[in-house]
Amino acid sequence: MLVLQDIRDQTDRIIHALNKRNLDSKTIIDQILKADAHRRSLQTRLDDLRNEANLIGKQVGNLQREGKKEEAQALMQRSAELKETIKQLTEQLRESEDQLRDLLLTVPNAPAEVVKQGTSADDNEIVGTWGAAAALPEDALPHWEIAKKLDIIDFELGVKVTGSGFPVYKGKGARLQRALINYFLDYNTRYGYEEVQPPHFVNEASGFGTGQLPDKEGQMYYIEKDQLYAIPTAEVPVTNFFRDIILSESELPKKLTAYTPCFRREAGSYGAHVRGLNRLHQFDKVEIVVISHPDQSLAMLDQMVEHVAGLLRSLELPYRILRLCGGDMGFASAMTYDFEVWSAAQRRWLEVSSVSTFDSFQANRLQLRFKDSDGKNRLCHTLNGSSLALPRVVAALLENNWDGAQIHLPEVLHGYTGFSSI
Repeated sequence: MLVLQDIRDQTDRIIHALNKRNLDSKTIIDQILKADAHRRSLQTRLDDLRNEANLIGKQVGNLQREGKKEEAQALMQRSAELKETIKQLTEQLRESEDQLRDLLLTVPNAPAEVVKQGTSADDNEIVGTWGAAAALPEDALPHWEIAKKLDIIDFELGVKVTGSGFPVYKGKGARLQRALINYFLDYNTRYGYEEVQPPHFVNEASGFGTGQLPDKEGQMYYIEKDQLYAIPTAEVPVTNFFRDIILSESELPKKLTAYTPCFRREAGSYGAHVRGLNRLHQFDKVEIVVISHPDQSLAMLDQMVEHVAGLLRSLELPYRILRLCGGDMGFASAMTYDFEVWSAAQRRWLEVSSVSTFDSFQANRLQLRFKDSDGKNRLCHTLNGSSLALPRVVAALLENNWDGAQIHLPEVLHGYTGFSSI
């Protein structure tokens, strides 16, 4: 949620930034400022009446002690009128605050200055590449055919047990999953991230804190009886560790990593782009989360991008890095870099990681603050990234390393899998 004071003080900048998302941002911001002015007017009038009521209370006592009953009675009548007016204004103020909050919740984060305006993924900027795409024959097999041939992933069995988008990993396919998870976690902890194991379900307050609610409730699995949501990513529970917390400046940055399964109801459209492992309702992912000092968050974002790039290089997977345009960014993001790996058999790029900074947007919802050297409480900045999401990494490993008889795994995984090929 945008900070209201920033909207007041930096109106033109925020309108300009939100225009990158193709919103009628001036109308929205004008509505917020108008609602805020009305709320402040009510608050001022209410404060004045309460001060008058308090003053009358003291005067009545003095008049009664002086035996001036008629004057005291007149003031008591005025006090009763004030009490009723204060009651009405208090209700009006509550309604005004609710209206203002509802307006603020409809506004996405303001994109960073470097983010370009755009309407779709076609407008994203390629800011980095690594590796040469594998040269495969025209009849190269996609990963779902390779997995079936080697009997390491059973998509049909997943449909039988649960439904589409819930694959079953078997034998060396299951071992590969476990190996990747352990390798990703070890890689992250080696670079200073503390490993945590969060819950896989969260309450409504947690979904609100990181911006999934009320924006993405249709994409989340919900357990109505217990009023819990299955997590779409470890970002949600891990970032909420710090909800309503005031950190000391010396504690920043906080760097955490976690493995969790991820659950997403809206798996997307039908067709080749969602076949096999391309898009699932349940998948495994290792996440990195950072709670940063505001002055260090952009440098931290650059570090996280290089961290993920190094991980992909160690897997010998050709990749490219995209900086998303305003129209393709998530609701809470101020800037996002997507990593895509090359799928040789499908001849297209597959997203395997998003690394984002949210500035103070999530922290404002979470009331996540730190005490600076002057003793002032300030909002932290939050960042997160996939390090990495497994399904499309597995898809690329299978397709890029298949020689027609076996899959040759990158050397960094041999000690984790216990084998060098499948």
